[in-house]
Amino acid sequence: MTDATQEQHYEEVTQKATKGMGWNYLSFGLSKALNIATVSILAHLLVPEYFGLVALATLTMDYLSVLNDLGLGSALIQRRQNVPEAANIAFTLNVSAGAVLTLITFFIAPYAAIFFQEPQVTAILRWLGLTFLISAFGSVHSILLQRDLNFRKKIISEVGNTLVKAVISIGLAFAGYGVWALVAGQLAGTLISAIMLWILLPWRPKLAWDSVIGKELFKYGISIMGNNALTIWEQNFDYFIIGLVYDPTALGVYTLAYRLPQALVLSILWTMTSVLFPTFSSLQGQKEALKKSFLSVLRYVELLVTPLCLGMFIAADPLIRVLFGEQWVGAIPILRVLSLYAWAVSIGYHVGDVYKAIGRPDILIKMSIPMFAIRVLLLWVGAQYSLLGVAVGHLVAMIIESVIRYYVAAYFLRVTILEVIKELTAFACGAILLIFAAISLFLTQELTPFIQLIIVVIAGAIGYLGAVWVIERNSVIMLLEITKLDRFIKISRP
Repeated sequence: MTDATQEQHYEEVTQKATKGMGWNYLSFGLSKALNIATVSILAHLLVPEYFGLVALATLTMDYLSVLNDLGLGSALIQRRQNVPEAANIAFTLNVSAGAVLTLITFFIAPYAAIFFQEPQVTAILRWLGLTFLISAFGSVHSILLQRDLNFRKKIISEVGNTLVKAVISIGLAFAGYGVWALVAGQLAGTLISAIMLWILLPWRPKLAWDSVIGKELFKYGISIMGNNALTIWEQNFDYFIIGLVYDPTALGVYTLAYRLPQALVLSILWTMTSVLFPTFSSLQGQKEALKKSFLSVLRYVELLVTPLCLGMFIAADPLIRVLFGEQWVGAIPILRVLSLYAWAVSIGYHVGDVYKAIGRPDILIKMSIPMFAIRVLLLWVGAQYSLLGVAVGHLVAMIIESVIRYYVAAYFLRVTILEVIKELTAFACGAILLIFAAISLFLTQELTPFIQLIIVVIAGAIGYLGAVWVIERNSVIMLLEITKLDRFIKISRP
């Protein structure tokens, strides 16, 4: 490609990615708003023990889920030749893996119950194991929509999943079905999502196999699967340790504290990955464009994530009391630490998408191996003190991992620390948010949690948006221009 052609290709990809991001954020906003509302209602209807029991079953499934996709989804997105044939092979393997995992889950369920010393886990895990097979039928459809950045259709299945899960779970909780309200909601949501994906995408898969293409997919996907395995072990080892050391009620409290950072921050990062990975893949031969894209993504991610993390940190007390009720006050200090953990995760999170895009997913697994050992050690030490100690262990491990990420990124992308710092203007805006929100929190101590939460949120928003207006007005204007929202929102450059 000539320089002019590369620049044109970069602009076209940017425009398509931005549209995809817009649809993804619409899906994210609708799904997470509904999800938080659902959890809030269920938290008032169900006791912490029920959330803990489902968390134990889900933990077991998470460790098995690394075999569900075999890394083939990422391989299919990154691939540029024989895509239809590769899609059929991926479908065949995914359905086979889903069926095998459902059977494995059925047989190991009693042993998981014995391990965690919770008999109810057997039946819960066996029913939830069906989601492996159900989701496998729609997984390649979802990947193909993601590959083409067609998030306008993908949003329908995701929102449908969340809506059905909410209706079923809340309805059964009101009817007194306890923990089974959570199980039935999960099954119903997964089923409706798979059905809607088949309706939305007319592609009809065939059971097929080709040894050459299959080997190519496995060669790429094995590193992704290995990294996913280590990531799942890392991210869920806190649940694992709490399940061993404490009772389901304690795990329920920790799980709920994790829900808000997961829904409001970590889900944003996962959502962006579904757009950025295929976007970076289309730029895989243009290193300068990849570097430019990565730095730009870093700036906008931190502008979005910083106020959410710091807002949860400051407003944790009224937030927990209002959303979940007084029975969950033990989650307040844990939420504060986990909000900082989510902030640390966001810094450089998407450099992994660059490595996958250039065909070097092995870099991720090479970084994950030492980090796994460090995280396990810190989580185990923290668990000897309290649930809060576990959260602190998570935070410290993530800070170390962020440093390693940037050291590696600096080598492969030729990114300097100064270039990175220039993109972190959100930190300065976050400092203003902290000042405004902390003062308002102190002055409203005597008010009801609901009124206090509203005042703190408004004060923090005023401080942050005011700082963004002064420091980052050009970036906001550029984003409006790319998304075509400048036709409706007129802002002049400074």
